[in-house]
Amino acid sequence: MQAPHNSEPGLERGLSLPQATAINMIDMVGIGPFITIPFIIGLMRGPVCIIAWLVGALLAYMDGMVWAEMGAKWPEAGGSYVFLKKLFGEHKLGNYMAFLFIWQTCIQAPLAVASGAIGFSQYLTFLIPLTDIQMKMVSGGLVILLVTLLYRNIKSIGRISVVLSIITGGTIVWLICSGIGHFNAKQAFDWNIKGFDSSNLFFVMLGQASLKAIYSYMGYYNVCHLGAEIKNPAKNIPRSIFISITGIAILYLGMQTMILGVIPWQEAAQSKFIASTYFEHMYNHAVGQVATVLILCIALASLFSLLLGYSRIPYAAAKNGDFFPIFARVHAKYKFPTVSLLALGGLSFIFSLLFRMSEVITAIVIVRILIQFVSQAAGVIAWHYNKPADNRPFKMPLFPIPAAISIVLWLFIFFTSDPYYIKGALAVILTGTILYPVQRYFSAKSSS
Repeated sequence: MQAPHNSEPGLERGLSLPQATAINMIDMVGIGPFITIPFIIGLMRGPVCIIAWLVGALLAYMDGMVWAEMGAKWPEAGGSYVFLKKLFGEHKLGNYMAFLFIWQTCIQAPLAVASGAIGFSQYLTFLIPLTDIQMKMVSGGLVILLVTLLYRNIKSIGRISVVLSIITGGTIVWLICSGIGHFNAKQAFDWNIKGFDSSNLFFVMLGQASLKAIYSYMGYYNVCHLGAEIKNPAKNIPRSIFISITGIAILYLGMQTMILGVIPWQEAAQSKFIASTYFEHMYNHAVGQVATVLILCIALASLFSLLLGYSRIPYAAAKNGDFFPIFARVHAKYKFPTVSLLALGGLSFIFSLLFRMSEVITAIVIVRILIQFVSQAAGVIAWHYNKPADNRPFKMPLFPIPAAISIVLWLFIFFTSDPYYIKGALAVILTGTILYPVQRYFSAKSSS
């Protein structure tokens, strides 16, 4: 099928390295760590939970090298949609893999945005008592606000992202520095795995805790979704990936350690508002409220970046003729994909009203592992061996070790999760496989 003619203006390369890094970092933080920290502490039964954060950081670095290679080579809008087509061929298998990714994204992306919006409304209850209906109204209203903020020129978005990243980093630094005078090293570093019945149970719990940690790290690749809007992408995409991972890893490890040194882990594992509880424990309720406001700003910033990146994926697919042509429309003045943004925003709004947080974090991660992360890492390895002479603006050091470690860690997280979510992930692949020939038939029919 030929790509549809597109008379709309193209995307503009208006994001600098600081702006691209800021978008990555605010996407990575969000409400995630402030929700997942109690889960991770509870699963690992104490300070040994730091291992899960280290596993998450290692996976982010290893997988980040895979993304850096692809992003530097193919700096286009769409991220994994483009990469899977390039890695597995422009026809047949490549089109199939790309379609599976788009299908997965149509389910996962709005759920990811909705989960952040739901988390926002739950944290808001620390400040204002809300009924379930009121919480849903807050979640839905937040999605509408995000779409409104993103309905503008990419350069303006870049400047907004820098401001939001300063708020994000500043809040976590405040959290870390505030606890220095209250820090109990013996309490923070009391590593003990004797509470597990067997080593197998320990590794199962580590896998589930690492899943929660990697959820908090996710977003290090968001710059690849905006590849067509990054200045000097061959250098800036890899740099922004590794700068953001390094910065966030330091902040997360410092934050987790400081919380463990201030609050007994048994109490921290039960907290629904761990950051608010932390500040309230050291100071008073008013300071806890101030911290909560800043955390809500961080959540807003992350969702802003998340929806920004995902809105480019259906646009890229439609532009190449692999999705509905209407999604290829770009705003004539502000040069951003209008229909894609509005469609994903609309689904996010609906999902934010329908679902609760509960285990949605697990579903968001597990659904993506086989189609996206493992396939990309395997594809990059095959690309190196099949086309060794290809120009690679960024080449991972010690190839193929980083990609292989990435695959092993992703599969470790996948197979240590609840079988319910594994079945759900396989169901997404199955339904996508069934729909793929249907989509190809109607696409061919419409172009004839």
